[in-house]
Amino acid sequence: MADSWVNLAERLGSDLHLELTGPGGRRAALTRALRSAVRDGRLAAGARLPPYRSLAADLGLARNTVADAYSELVAEGWLVARQGSGTRVARRTEPARVPRLPNRTLARPAAIVHNLRQGQPEAASFPRAAWLAAARRALNVAPDEAFGPGDPQGRHELRRALAEYLARARGVRTTPDRIVVCSGFAHALRLLFGGRVLRGPLAVESYGLAFHRAVLAAAAVRTLPLTLDEDGARTDELAGLAGVRTVLLTPAHQFPTGGPLHPERRVTAAEWARTCGGLILEDDYDGEFRYDREPVGAVQGLDPERVVYLGSVSKSLSPALRLGWLVLPKHLVPPVLTAKGEREAWASVVDQLTLADFIDSGHYDRHLRRMRQRYRARRDRLVATLAAQAPHIAPTGIAAGLHAVLRLPPGTERSVVEAAARQSIALDGLADFRHPAAVMPGHDGLVVGYATPSDHGYGPALEALGRILPPPAEG
Repeated sequence: MADSWVNLAERLGSDLHLELTGPGGRRAALTRALRSAVRDGRLAAGARLPPYRSLAADLGLARNTVADAYSELVAEGWLVARQGSGTRVARRTEPARVPRLPNRTLARPAAIVHNLRQGQPEAASFPRAAWLAAARRALNVAPDEAFGPGDPQGRHELRRALAEYLARARGVRTTPDRIVVCSGFAHALRLLFGGRVLRGPLAVESYGLAFHRAVLAAAAVRTLPLTLDEDGARTDELAGLAGVRTVLLTPAHQFPTGGPLHPERRVTAAEWARTCGGLILEDDYDGEFRYDREPVGAVQGLDPERVVYLGSVSKSLSPALRLGWLVLPKHLVPPVLTAKGEREAWASVVDQLTLADFIDSGHYDRHLRRMRQRYRARRDRLVATLAAQAPHIAPTGIAAGLHAVLRLPPGTERSVVEAAARQSIALDGLADFRHPAAVMPGHDGLVVGYATPSDHGYGPALEALGRILPPPAEG
C-alpha cells in the first residue's frame, strides 16, 4: 500500500503525512498511521480530525474503513468522540524516552467430574509438537553463556521477542530494557509490593481474585475498592481516595464481570496518575481472546511512564510454564531487579528461550488464532444451551475471555453453588470475587469457565450445568 499525503491545512493548520504501509488490511494500516501521528506529536492534543467521510475521500478508502479505525482509537483512548464536537485527539503525556484466603464456606465436590472453573485454558490443547520443535531450535542456537548464572531481568532473546509482539498485538510501547521476566502475575505482585518497590494503599476493582488480595494482604497492603458498572471501574473515584497513588485495573476485560473499561475512564485514570505522580497496574490477563469486537489496545500505550503492564502465558498457553512479564517505567526497573534478587525467583532459561522462538517463528500467533476459534465455538455453545434450557438466565461478559458470568435470580446463588457441588461440578459463585469492603450492590451469579473442560467433556458439563440452574422467578 503506497504512502499517502493528506492535506488537512484548513482543519489542522498543516499537512499530515500518513504512511499506510505494513501488514494487515487498510483499516489496520490507517489505525497504525493515526496512532503514530498522535504518539509523535504530529497530531496535537485537542486537534480535531476531519469527518471520516472526508478522510475516506482524501485517501480513497471506504467510509466504513475510516469509521472503524476512528472507533478503535477511541476505544483505546487515543481519540475522543463527542456529539457535536467531532473526533479529537485525547489529552495525553508526551511519549517517553525510550493475607487472608477467600472465604469458601460452601460445599465443594470431593471428586470433580465436570470442571467449569474460570481461569484455565484447555490443557489438552497445549501445542506440544510446536513447543518441542521450538525448544530444539532454541537449544541448538543458544550461546554457552545462556547456561551460566544468567540475568535476573530475563533472557534478552525473550525480552526482545516480547517487546515486538506486545507492540504489534497489544499496542504496548516499550523496549527490551524495560521488561522484566517473572513467573506470573502473582509473582509480579510480590516483586512490586513484597519487595517494597511500591507501597499501599492500593485501589482495586470491586470484583477480582481473592487470591490476589491475599498476596497483597501478605505484603501488608490495604486495598480500597472502586465501584464497577457497565462501563468498568469508576476511575473518577480515584481522586477522592486519600493516600492512594496506585490502582490495579483489568481494562481490556474486567475480571470477572466482563466488558472493557470505557475510553473516557481510561483517559481519566491516565490523567489521575499523571496529576498525582501515581501508577496504573494494568493486568492484561486475557488480552488476546476477543470474539465479537476488535481487540482493545493496552492503556500502557497512553503513558508508558505511568503504567506498569503485567502479562503472562497462563491463559494463552499454560499456567504450568510459569512465565510472565512486567513492562515497567524506566525508573522502576532497578528496584524491581533488586527485589527479584538472586536466582531462586528466576524463570527457567530453557522455557524463556523456547518461548522466544515460539513467538519469533509465528507459532504463538497461530496457536492463539486456533484457540480463539475453539473458545468462541464453546462460548456460542454455552449461549445456545442457556437459550434452550434456561432462557431466563442471560450470560454476560462474553465478547471476550475464557469465562462467562450467568446472572441468577436474587437469593439463589448459594443454593445453586451447593447444587453444583452435589453434582460434582466445579464452578464459582460471583460472590467469591467480591471485595469485602465493596459498597456497591451485589448480584447473584455464576462464573463459568468454558475453556477448561476437554472437548469430549464439554457437552456433558453443559448438560450438568443446565440441570442445576434455577427456574424463572414466579410472577
